[in-house]
Formats: sequence, C-alpha cells, structure tokens
Amino acid sequence: MLDLIINGGQVVTPGGTAVLDIGVQDGQIVCVAAPGTLPAEATRTIRADGKIVVPGGVEPHAHIAEPMYSGWTGGEELWLQSPEGATRAAIFGGTTTVVSFAFMNVHTHTATFDANEAVRDRIAVFDGHAYADFAFHPVVTGQPTAETLASVGQAIDDGTASIKVFTTDVTTGQGGVKIDTGSLLDLMRVIAEHGGVLAVHAEDDELVKYQEAKLACEGQDQWYHLHLVHTSLSEDLAFRKVLRLARETGTGVYFMHVTGTSGVAAIAEARAHGQAVYGEVLHNYLCFTADDYQRPDGSKYQTYPALKTEIDRQALWEGLAKGTLSTVATDEYTTSYQVKTQGRTIATACGGHAGIETRGIIAFSEGYTRGRLSLERFDEVFATNPARILGLYPRKGIIAPGSDADLAIWDPAVKKSIQLTDLHHDSDYSIWEGWQVQGWPVVTILRGKPMVEDGQLLGNPEDGQFVTRKLNGTGLAHTGA
Repeated sequence: MLDLIINGGQVVTPGGTAVLDIGVQDGQIVCVAAPGTLPAEATRTIRADGKIVVPGGVEPHAHIAEPMYSGWTGGEELWLQSPEGATRAAIFGGTTTVVSFAFMNVHTHTATFDANEAVRDRIAVFDGHAYADFAFHPVVTGQPTAETLASVGQAIDDGTASIKVFTTDVTTGQGGVKIDTGSLLDLMRVIAEHGGVLAVHAEDDELVKYQEAKLACEGQDQWYHLHLVHTSLSEDLAFRKVLRLARETGTGVYFMHVTGTSGVAAIAEARAHGQAVYGEVLHNYLCFTADDYQRPDGSKYQTYPALKTEIDRQALWEGLAKGTLSTVATDEYTTSYQVKTQGRTIATACGGHAGIETRGIIAFSEGYTRGRLSLERFDEVFATNPARILGLYPRKGIIAPGSDADLAIWDPAVKKSIQLTDLHHDSDYSIWEGWQVQGWPVVTILRGKPMVEDGQLLGNPEDGQFVTRKLNGTGLAHTGA
C-alpha cells in the first residue's frame, strides 16, 4: 500500500502537462501514472481535481539568520529572520527547498575561511529549525588564501555545488565584501576543476563608488537616487568582465538578481557562444521600477541592485519567457518596516526583499495566469531550473519516479488581494500587500509529508533536512536550464 496518492490534478512533468496520478512511498515519488491505474488503497489520498501540481519550489537566493549591515541599521546589531520564519513562509508559498548563504567572517570565524566548515556551522543553525529542506552557498570575499581555495574544491566535491562572490562592496561603507579580480580568476579555476558553479552579485565597484561619492558632493544622495548609482552600465561592465573570465576558465556562472536590459543582453550573447551562463530575476524587479521610489513609502521597494526602468522591466519578462533568464528568486532579506525604511540617503538605504512566500504566487499570477509564461515555463523558473543549476536535480525540481516527493498543488481559480494576514514571514510589512493575484498554493508536500493544507500548517521545524548538491557531468551546458 502506498503512503500517499495525489489524483485528479493537472500534473506538470518533463513530458508536458496532463491529468495524472502520483504515488508516493517512503518520501519519494514511485509512480506517475494515468488516472485510475494506481492501487486503490493508500494511507492518504489527496484529491487535486481542478488544480495544478508542480514540483516543490526551489528558492536559490535567501539571506536568513544573518547580521544586517550596520550602516542600514543606524549602528544597531540586528539580525534577519530566523530559519523557522523564513522556511515557514517558504512552505506556505509552495517552496520546499531553500538555498541560503555561509559568509566568510560572518557565519564562521576561523582564522582561515574553510568552505566546508562554514557550511557545517550553518547546518547547526538550521537543523531542527527548518520547515523546508536547505543548503548553502559559501561566500568568498577579498583575497582568499590558498587554503581557502583548496577548501572550496573540497566543499564542491563533498556536495556544495555553488560558491558565491560579489564584484562590489555594494556600498562604500561596507568594505571587504568584494573579491579582487585575480582572486576571482583563481577561484573560477578551482570551481571549474571540481565541477561547480559560480554564483555572483555582479556590479562594477569603481563605478558604484564613484557615483555614490559624486551624488553626495552634489547634494543628490537621497535614497531615491539609488538607480543613479547602481546603474545598467555598472551591470553591463561587471557581467561582461565575469563572462570573459568564465570563458577563460571554463566556469559555469549564475548571475543573481539581473535587473534589466543590459544584463539580459550580456547573458544572451554568452549563451549564443556556448557559455554555461544563467540569469536570475527577482519577482519584485518583474513588477516594480525606480518610479515606485517616488511613492510616499517608496523606500520599502528598494533592493540591491536598484530597480530600473519600465523598459528594463519588460526586458526581464521577455528574457524569462524566452529562456535567457532561468529562475525567479527573492534575495530574501526580511526586516521590520521601520528598519527597512529608516535610511534616507544612498549610503544608509536598506537593501533586501521580504518575498520568499510570494515568489511563486507572483510568478504564477503575473506569469502563467496573465499569459506571459506557459505552465511548463512557470514550473521551470520556479522549481526545475534552480534545481538543475545548483546541483539538486533530479532529486528536487521534477515530478518523476525516484525524485523526492516535494510537491505544490495550486488552485488556479483563487482570486484575491494579498493581505499581510495571508503571509507567514516574521515582519510587519510586505510590498505585495494589496496586490491582486489569481492562483494560490493550497497544499505543499515535503518528501511525502503534507506540510501545508488549506491554509493550515501541518509540518514542524524538525522536518527540514540539509541536502547535498552535485552537478551532473562536467558542467552546466547540458542542463537545459
């Protein structure tokens, strides 16, 4: 007898979408079959008539349980929301796997940064405190030592497939975040040799800092001018530099939070030349522009890099639909409304986006329901592609025998205005409050266990597990993401 049967739903699989039944045993999918062909008896049956069943979402970019940059907090020591808060919100949004970070000199405090040790330190923080499965990107900064580079190779071999870097300090006051070019080249060689992927926040640091200082001198350093500092030109210069280094070393690259036309174009050109390069868009970039900074509460929309123009917003949707961009993510960075909006200058404006629950809801409603994305494409950007790019596939991100039974059941008929009471993150605001949507995740299943059903939390924070990640073959070019 099967543990669980889901029947009657429109199931999205690599072969397309059809009414299928899904059988689950011991946390895995054991069969995907025509309606009525599975055994009649199961410990539990969930009817999904009129609903859509996709793989549980994979959130590739979430800052969780981190100390905030003090320049954004007025010098006060504040931490981002806990694993419980972030993964609870994720589960309610249909996301079953979350990839967060293990920062050098933040999450581990050894004299020499060791990527594996950083991951172990983070596992200890999440273990027993996560409703979703989890993994981490170690973050390498500054000028890593030979020992740190060796640890990166070992971490990739041991199942941590992605390593993150910044090509900018993001703000002038936040020193030590940026990796220098020579070190980046060495790091890329290690990543390529061990079959990993480089995740990167790519902006031109010199241009960012020059523009920040210039506007301050001109008395134009109000926070709502952030798009004049974190510009399309900065993105273009940094993307193309990273891509040139990646071509030199044969490294796969995952560009986080692509903001507009220049980033999309750089990725498209590199892919046309056969490079294994992938782009991520945040769902707030798909729906807001720098014009929204002019609203009375406009600072709540700010994240880094800055929002751009309407032309850039349309380019992001086009890139997502056509496949130039591969994933929808959040850059989850949940704070209180007061902390989020207190910075009044470019130097003090708080970044980040509280959106780990709304990621799929907005992508489904604005993408699939409004006809921008096919149902299969929604599945790819929400679950399948982040799983492929980050080394979780085919354990995650696919409905197929042998994969984890991570499933999200969506009701496409639900129409509502998002209210703060609908959401489950640890904050007192959401930029999506009042947003009209059609389509809502009504059941979320993690490794065969219903975690959320009809608005009720059934799981517990001991359910989430650390997952190792390895890319298939020698690289990323064949993944199809």
